[in-house]
Amino acid sequence: MEQLTHYDIKNNQKQFPITIVCDAIRTPENIGMCFRVSESFGVHKIYFHEDSPSTENRRVINTARNTITQIEHGYYNNFNQIIEQLKAEGNTIIGIEITDKSINIQDFDFKNNEKIVLILGSERNGIKDINLMDFTVSIPMFGRNSSMNVIHSLAITLYEITKQLAVSG
Repeated sequence: MEQLTHYDIKNNQKQFPITIVCDAIRTPENIGMCFRVSESFGVHKIYFHEDSPSTENRRVINTARNTITQIEHGYYNNFNQIIEQLKAEGNTIIGIEITDKSINIQDFDFKNNEKIVLILGSERNGIKDINLMDFTVSIPMFGRNSSMNVIHSLAITLYEITKQLAVSG
């Protein structure tokens, strides 16, 4: 067995109809990792709130590595307005959030949605207006804690979505 380097690996590059909206994500490392994880899973675009750390922030740059230039991104200043705009463009709005209506990610049929928007809430307060979501999905957990880092949740959710979409597409 031989460990491979980045130069040895040729990924089957693919882009999926997935957009991410970060609602009040303020930690530079989380912004950087959002880029890195999203690029890894072929996300189309990321939206950040205008008050989020910028792509000029040293910690964002170091954490994102070179993915900032590899994924389309934009900024918004009104959460409700960006959600309504994305809905009008035919997206299904899915919050990664624990609610009384959440569906376990492995039980949600992502293939039935032509364009997907994933909403990431702040780690402290969750998603600002949960009632704007078409659906909420959650990750089954087996420890005592009921939540995890927002970017870890994103990675797990993107894995499930792309696994389903790659099989169907």
